[in-house]
Amino acid sequence: MRRPWKRPLAAGLLCAAAGAAAQAPAEGGQAAPSSASAGPGGEWRLVAAHGSASSRGPLAAADRLAPGLAPPAGLSAAADVELRHTLHLQARGLPLSLAANAWLQGTAPEHRASRAAARFNELHLGADLGPWQASVGRKVVGWDVGYGFRPNDVVQQEARRTLLATTPQGRPLAMLEHFGAEHALSAVWANPQRWNKKTAAADQAGTPSSAEASADESADESAIALRGYRRFGALDAHGFARHGRRTGASLGAALSWVATDELELHVSWRGLQRHEGWQIAAAAGASAQTTNPWRRVLRGGGATQWLAGAHWTGLGKQSVMVEAWHDGTALPDGQWDDWQHRNAALASAAPPLPAAAVAGNLAWQATPFDAPNLRQDNLFLRLAWSPEPWQLSFDTLFMPADRGRLHTLAVQWQGAAWRLQAAWRMSAGPAQALVVQLPTRRTLMLAAIHAF
Repeated sequence: MRRPWKRPLAAGLLCAAAGAAAQAPAEGGQAAPSSASAGPGGEWRLVAAHGSASSRGPLAAADRLAPGLAPPAGLSAAADVELRHTLHLQARGLPLSLAANAWLQGTAPEHRASRAAARFNELHLGADLGPWQASVGRKVVGWDVGYGFRPNDVVQQEARRTLLATTPQGRPLAMLEHFGAEHALSAVWANPQRWNKKTAAADQAGTPSSAEASADESADESAIALRGYRRFGALDAHGFARHGRRTGASLGAALSWVATDELELHVSWRGLQRHEGWQIAAAAGASAQTTNPWRRVLRGGGATQWLAGAHWTGLGKQSVMVEAWHDGTALPDGQWDDWQHRNAALASAAPPLPAAAVAGNLAWQATPFDAPNLRQDNLFLRLAWSPEPWQLSFDTLFMPADRGRLHTLAVQWQGAAWRLQAAWRMSAGPAQALVVQLPTRRTLMLAAIHAF
């Protein structure tokens, strides 16, 4: 993403955590709430990443017309620490737990100012009611059985296939769960604070919301979600339901079957009443605009998402995973064809149009890249080998519509307290493939992680 490194990382992180427990007679002869804790833990990480900008795509074309418009490529470095602690309490005989996951980070990207950030990934209060469990607060709740894509991850909606796996920021929620020997039931109210907040896109299908809205805006809407689980021997069955304040109802199901000691098969399906997606203003056509013509809109008419996969593990700790999925919420091929035609028309419009105006319109054409899947149909292959203490892996994401490919090679060494990781990702394919038109063509990531 940025050019060769010219300055060292200058960021300090100071973290402290403390827990106390006390039991003493209270007024009226009752005992005060008791607490116990095993103590805090966590990990700190040093991460460096070097990205190489793509020479193709609308953002690269915009930068050629107006140098400096696109973020420069090069090296960035970050230091972060993650603290985890669970405090166990007794309040009038009711077992409670207060769990927290705090995250602090300092970053120093080349050619830009250093920054510091802090947040709670999780902070929730839980109650143990025997077979029932209740929790309220910010919490990570990940569902579904897929690896590369999860149609029924309807609460967290976590980004998949990242170069470095870290704890995502959980969603504010209230959750009630029931567990049995072979079954479980979960009910979640996600983002309850947003129930009465509606965007313009909520008013009716096709009405635009802000162009600056993130592609994961649906994850921030208030929604009620249910999950049911039951085990039938070697088969795990899941059922899902969700009702979003804006996007309406969706239903899903998933199965995971351990067919043999080496082979596991899984499938997932979800049908949606409405969904949010990118759409360009009808008046934009091939002409230059004075504002970004791309908007997030609420699409009706229904959509489906599905995934089918298999995971084989050998005696030598080698494994092969294959998954194919369809995401009906991604832009269809016809709209990407129109996108390509608009890019070509804009690139030929300067002159007579001012170069700066054309460059700005080309840069706006990168807006729909902000999506979980670029193409609706995808094929994913992952090969891994884990001879202790190493783990080696190679995976590729293939998009049949334009033959674009995204390759990732990774190596990891795991010690008693240290973990070292390296990953390299590169896009490949024809010039018109979407994945080679992304702003970054290649990325190298190095990380050192220490657990405590």
